[in-house]
Amino acid sequence: MSEKPFLDNAYSVETVAETKAFYNDWAATYDAEVTANGYATPRRCARALAKFCTDKSAALLDVGCGTGISAMAFSGAKFSNISGCDLSSEMLAKAGERAGLYQDLWQADLNDPFPFETGTYTNIAAVGVLATGHAPADTILQITAKLPVGGLFVFSLNDHTLQDSSYEGRIADSVDSGECELIFKDYGAHLPGIELKSTVYVLRKR
Repeated sequence: MSEKPFLDNAYSVETVAETKAFYNDWAATYDAEVTANGYATPRRCARALAKFCTDKSAALLDVGCGTGISAMAFSGAKFSNISGCDLSSEMLAKAGERAGLYQDLWQADLNDPFPFETGTYTNIAAVGVLATGHAPADTILQITAKLPVGGLFVFSLNDHTLQDSSYEGRIADSVDSGECELIFKDYGAHLPGIELKSTVYVLRKR
């Protein structure tokens, strides 16, 4: 198995400040490390979104875009109007090096994480982002509130995050309130190199 110096610690980061610093430090080697460990969730999310999206030219926001690996998967699935945001300036710099991949990139601010009008983005993705210390469960409801009617939210929860019932609790809240419908849920590979799996979800705004 390949060395995984950052993966050894990625799921023990507890605060947002620690997370931001951790990913700034990881930016230079992130792609190589997750690729070496078979990072599968971006392609799974892209396939899931493509299954239900009728207009792949509609604006798609890649939340927690990192170095752009997830957007590469969405682009490979023929999505053509992708913007990205991330807390880490170093990760964003790497994403910006992927010429032509993003229409826009901006650094997120936790005091105002989604500073745009409802409906600005038809679809939103959060690939490998929702986790304790990274983005809390309430982020699910914050994101779905920004979708237009019919808009799609594709996201993943890995095995560590699934141990925290609040995340699936927020999904249930969104569905039970009638705000969204859960149209896709699939458990599968996330990082096979460290034997970690994830569930991919797609919510559609009602």
